[in-house]
Amino acid sequence: FEWGRTVIIKQVINNNVVFVSDDRGQELVLMGKGIGFGKKSGERAEEDKIEKMFTRFDGKQISNFKRLAEEIPYEYMHMTKEIVEYAQLSLGKELDENIYIALMDHLSFAVSRLRQGLLLKATMLWEIKHYYNHEYRIGVEAIEIVKRYTGLNMPIDEAGFIAMHILNAELNLDMGLSNTMLRIIQDVLNIIKYHFQIVIDEDSLDYERFITHLKFFVQRTMHDQKSKMWDRELMKMIQSQYSDAYACAKKVAEYILKTTPFDVPEEEMMYLTVHIQRLNHASQKIADIKEGQ
Repeated sequence: FEWGRTVIIKQVINNNVVFVSDDRGQELVLMGKGIGFGKKSGERAEEDKIEKMFTRFDGKQISNFKRLAEEIPYEYMHMTKEIVEYAQLSLGKELDENIYIALMDHLSFAVSRLRQGLLLKATMLWEIKHYYNHEYRIGVEAIEIVKRYTGLNMPIDEAGFIAMHILNAELNLDMGLSNTMLRIIQDVLNIIKYHFQIVIDEDSLDYERFITHLKFFVQRTMHDQKSKMWDRELMKMIQSQYSDAYACAKKVAEYILKTTPFDVPEEEMMYLTVHIQRLNHASQKIADIKEGQ
């Protein structure tokens, strides 16, 4: 982006986020305190208020960012920006811009959970700390940044969750693994669609979360990294409460065992079950809405 080019507001998302296009027809999302205050479509954006510019979002990412911007306080957006910039400086590389969406969504949910006294354990914390120590240390610093913004002391498990988001943003795969991953993702989604007889909303954040999980699954299996043992009682509870999702996860595991060199341990089945349950729940609501039309 070159300063001095005309940047026209197409939509004011809120006081701090605007959707714009420049004089070359490029669509951008601009973030900055007060950048949208008092502005209307067709007016020029004020360059001195731009704090972050998203230039590589596709249409779906723009849509997801808009939704989050409408729901999440600006402080969370600024907090996410600070964490991502720290991560990029520490790693010495640029991260995929989609991390702003995924991490912002995660942090908002995590803070909400913490304020309700709900703590989630990162069952792969040991693996993350040992196999991806740099990203883990960034996660540790990130929870200090969150504390500065919110006053909350996040559990160390959150450093692991944040590290996973950073890993996803820097994930580089060779062409062979990329093709394998794409095929697995497509086939697994088809298994879920047929099992539940649903139409999956591929623009939803739940879909994005599920795809992220599948990417990590392929990466872990290729490097023979296994999840730590889940608590047996928790595993039984998940199998019981999400019995249909667990049955679907078993179909996915059978498919993967037949078509790839990978297998799906019971611990991975728990992750699959939880993510399938969430995806199915979101997709069913969409199907119900369509049915009522």
